[in-house]
Amino acid sequence: MEIRHEANPEDVKGGYTTEKLRNQFLIESLFQPNKLNMVYSHYDRLLVGGVIPGKDPIQLDAGEALRTEFFLERREIGIVNIGSQGKVLVDGEEFQLNKRDCLYIGLGKKDVTFHSNDPSNPAKLYFVSANAHKEYPTKVLPISDAIPTKLGADAESNNRTIYKYIHGEGIQSCQLMMGMTLLEPNNMWNTMPAHVHDRRSEIYLYFDMEEESRVFHFMGKPDETRHLLVKNEQAILSPPWSIHSGGVGTKNYTFIWAMAGENYTFKDMDFVPIEDLK
Repeated sequence: MEIRHEANPEDVKGGYTTEKLRNQFLIESLFQPNKLNMVYSHYDRLLVGGVIPGKDPIQLDAGEALRTEFFLERREIGIVNIGSQGKVLVDGEEFQLNKRDCLYIGLGKKDVTFHSNDPSNPAKLYFVSANAHKEYPTKVLPISDAIPTKLGADAESNNRTIYKYIHGEGIQSCQLMMGMTLLEPNNMWNTMPAHVHDRRSEIYLYFDMEEESRVFHFMGKPDETRHLLVKNEQAILSPPWSIHSGGVGTKNYTFIWAMAGENYTFKDMDFVPIEDLK
């Protein structure tokens, strides 16, 4: 498991090269065949990972990194399949996941394993985990049952659909919130103007992109913006002090967002007028 520590925004402002910015906030290689990869962030103790199971199942195991008896002893987790059909076994109970289906597993579950239904055409299981203080039921939300919210317009190049998986009116959790945004063809911008929520960290996974496509992901304080150039199946750690949801692609793209922190609401956003961005 890779450990990423917090960065002071003043340090980022004055001393971060492109390489250092990418090393701190960009996760370039989450998905590798027959392997579980994880990054532990000190921003709100979020943990992000990816796994491509092959012929053999892969267990959710953090080794010695968490200093707990098992992964979910003091944690909860949200999992989204971005590949072919797969399944997750939770203490012996099987949960099938098609592409873009979401599974939430609550505090206290001991044995979690990842499987591909067809190892020659494997699942790609992406997950984000947060600290938890109360057990909530394990639950699947298929993409077909998720309620779509349409936002944006072609005129602004941000015609998009948002699916909320884990939140106050969906799958219940302690503090983890998780969902997915799909941009329609010929639409490239996510939310602009951007917003900040200094009480919550956020993680983005960009996927379903063509090999040559890229997303310019904007981050930084509103008056000191930076960008990261992101390709398919790469993730971003977005700190609380940074602008959120600002990005433009060379083509349309899809991303999974996950948040945790001080509160449990989508309304805690301070929008930044576009004329104030620098």
